[in-house]
Amino acid sequence: MAVDPYSTLGVSRGASEKEIKSAYRKLAKEFHPDANRDNPKAGERFSQVTAAYDLLSDKNKRAQFDRGEIDADGNPTMAGFGGGYGGPGGGFGGSGGQRGFGGGFGGNDGIDLEDLFGGIFGGAGQRGGPGGGFGGGRNRAAPRGANVTYRLAVPLTDAAERKEQRITLADGKTIDLKLPAGVDDGTQMRLAGKGEPGPGGPGDATVTIQIQPHPFFRRDGDDLRLGLPITLDEALAGAKVKAPTASGAVMLSIPPGSSSGKVLRLKGKGFSRKDGSRGDQLITLEIVLPEEDQELARRLEGWRDTRDVRGRLGV
Repeated sequence: MAVDPYSTLGVSRGASEKEIKSAYRKLAKEFHPDANRDNPKAGERFSQVTAAYDLLSDKNKRAQFDRGEIDADGNPTMAGFGGGYGGPGGGFGGSGGQRGFGGGFGGNDGIDLEDLFGGIFGGAGQRGGPGGGFGGGRNRAAPRGANVTYRLAVPLTDAAERKEQRITLADGKTIDLKLPAGVDDGTQMRLAGKGEPGPGGPGDATVTIQIQPHPFFRRDGDDLRLGLPITLDEALAGAKVKAPTASGAVMLSIPPGSSSGKVLRLKGKGFSRKDGSRGDQLITLEIVLPEEDQELARRLEGWRDTRDVRGRLGV
């Protein structure tokens, strides 16, 4: 039996969408298999946490679960099939019907009608056929196939550019996924009908995005940061140099007299936001001096910079 999804995520039934997402992200990072290679149970816990979030992040499924219409696995419960044995006007007190027998069998009185009538009428398959006296069409629907989860590693630059990502499903088929605006590490994408097959149709698949680290780009909120090495002459005289971005190299103008630590901004070269706009790329200049350059040493011999460059530090 599946664990209550609220308990799995450690949130209350009245938790907001933000609280549920925050709880999931915290637990997903804690139990991620890549961070728990020596703990085989972490993978199982990660799957439970993902399944719980999959249900509670879907407004319709969450509402059905709260009403008792589906269980924690997303399968229909008896409460999801009317909670009684009569349609409107039926003799055993379905919704809007007469509460026969003094109300003793009506609506949601807590009586397990499956147990009560199952032995008498030979089980749910013999109640409620066309023209039957206990509410035709009330048979339990065939269960859907199980939901499945996937993890998709996405290069950081691809995530910034929202490039399509190809994923191979369990059945060997491939799908090209368009990354959503505002994609982040831990973002989930639901693929309807791409789960395991079942009598009532296939389940769904959930793809969890994992943004991979980059050798020289670093994400900072919606911005991308980059340390760009430049030479001393480029810093002193200014220059146009190539600088990498997530979409390819661009020519960048270095202002004359630039110091190490100076930050230049490339508008719209960062990560996408949920509203479709994009952050910026922030480039920090890093002056790289040559090692043991005798020519440079001779040129600077006798020259001193007399500015008090450390005065603001109080030394």
